[in-house]
Amino acid sequence: MCGITGWVDFGADLRSQRATVEAMTETMALRGPDDGAVWLSPHAALGHRRLAVIDPAGGAQPMVRGAAVLTYSGEVYNFRELRAELEGKGHRFTTNSDTEVVAVAYTEWGEDFVSRLNGMFGFAIWDTEKEELLLVRDRVGVKPVYYYPTDQGILFGSEPKAILANPAARRVVNPDGFASFLMLQANMAGTTLFDGMRELQPGEYLKVSRNGIDKRRYWRLEARPHEDDLDTTVAKVRSLMEDIVERQLVSDVPLGMLLSGGVDSSVLTALAARANTKDVLHSFSIDFVGYSDSFDSAADGLRTTEDGPFIEQVVKHVGCLHESVAVDTRGLSDPDVRRQVLGAWDLPNHLGDMDVSLYLLFRAVREHCTVAISGEGADEVFGGYPWVDDQKVLDIPIYPWMAFQVLRGTPGPFSLFSSDVIERTGMMERLGGMYNEGLAEVPRLDGETPEDARMREVNYLDLTRFMRALLDRKDRMSMALGLEVRVPFCDHRLIEYMFNVPWSMKKRNGTGKWLLRSAAGDLLPESVLQRPKSAFPATLDTGYDDMLRTGLKRILDNGDDEPIRPLINAEAAQEVVDGTDSAGGGTWNRLRTESLLRANAWIKEYQVDVSPLY
Repeated sequence: MCGITGWVDFGADLRSQRATVEAMTETMALRGPDDGAVWLSPHAALGHRRLAVIDPAGGAQPMVRGAAVLTYSGEVYNFRELRAELEGKGHRFTTNSDTEVVAVAYTEWGEDFVSRLNGMFGFAIWDTEKEELLLVRDRVGVKPVYYYPTDQGILFGSEPKAILANPAARRVVNPDGFASFLMLQANMAGTTLFDGMRELQPGEYLKVSRNGIDKRRYWRLEARPHEDDLDTTVAKVRSLMEDIVERQLVSDVPLGMLLSGGVDSSVLTALAARANTKDVLHSFSIDFVGYSDSFDSAADGLRTTEDGPFIEQVVKHVGCLHESVAVDTRGLSDPDVRRQVLGAWDLPNHLGDMDVSLYLLFRAVREHCTVAISGEGADEVFGGYPWVDDQKVLDIPIYPWMAFQVLRGTPGPFSLFSSDVIERTGMMERLGGMYNEGLAEVPRLDGETPEDARMREVNYLDLTRFMRALLDRKDRMSMALGLEVRVPFCDHRLIEYMFNVPWSMKKRNGTGKWLLRSAAGDLLPESVLQRPKSAFPATLDTGYDDMLRTGLKRILDNGDDEPIRPLINAEAAQEVVDGTDSAGGGTWNRLRTESLLRANAWIKEYQVDVSPLY
């Protein structure tokens, strides 16, 4: 895993811009702490920072193979099969890296080769013969790619900071992107909070030439009849999971498991333990000091059981070496840590203390491992979220996860911003509009029952909208520490298969994620297999809420010294400070305070012009 960046300009000679390209590249040093280099030509410059995972001795980048110059971030899990196929066509390789396979595959098959790749990736290839750039993002969006069109070309990078290091990039807020932030939702049109900067969407690539920018989609979910019976479906899921995990265990550096004791991470840990015959598997979890036996299921409906006892059962059952990482409110409130989390995002995007605690977990994991495997995506793939079962939620014409919180009386993360900001960003109109745009994308299947059709809609939104935020969070918090996190449940083959399985097979006898539990029936203790959904933990210490209120009070008291001050609803904010707001505490309720504090810090740190919001 690595950090990429680059610059294409058909109206300049970029060989004279080494200092700028090196500055852009250096911003990716945390993503790639092992090595770095740039490649310059008259109209294209590529930068790369490397996190060495496969073939540490080889695979240096930017890599030149024939007419292809590649800067690549990610993992291609089927690189061995592709390499054998390319060798059969007469190609010879000088390294054992998947990077070289990507470069050679382009020289053999051209841009169509992207549909052959199984993995998570964001990369750029400059074709020296065509003088054309190919910029690619993986199907599901595990790895990020940002770009910034210019008059004569484009800037791009794994993160916004790479683009912002170029003087051509403006730091002006985009109201459309700000509206998406206020809803804690990725903008599916590719707009970001920085005006002019865009995000390549999952399953997209773009070509940059003298003729301009041509963006194309190479993958999307399709509706197909599911012809397998129940037993065959269970067997297929098991076969896919075994193959996926085995592929994702390939690493030339230490690898560990993120183990919460939930069915998702436990299944992966059990499969990995079976496939891993070389070493004792190392696993990691998070523990909030003093609060491990307290759960606020009444407050958010997503945390109902303590992780610890289930982790112990899995560790004993599979024989892995486990480490619990302790996190306390002092660590969550540490200004330096919170600044590092903001710097990992480059945006005010967040999930509050769940961001910060994940960062602290990954910091501890990185002391032992360079690669970690996570159960992210299982709830979206197998239908594990509570809103899929709540008809009242599904009847509200907004995203189901938002409706789920609305029905629980949770105020929106935008509720501390002024009505002028809400109106200027058009946020309320976008709320329904984004939902309707999502429904319009859903592939349909003739003859499908109304229930299956509706559940296909919900599943599609979970996969393409809700999962985006979680994958982005996992990427930013891990790569800021030079840790590669792999997500087996996001393998596109599994997603394609499960997307077309009828809901009656996904949930049976009142049991959610029934297919996953059944496919793993011989891998884990029954108590772990049947454990109810319990989300990533959040702190229950009221001292954390006190810290947030103190930060909010500072903004109210400092007036014009705080750039977010003109954009807030001062009356509502004062009620939060005084503790008189009707919403009270709770994980989701505090996100509105977190949103305001993070936005204020972002504007300051990145010197963003927010005048378009006034």
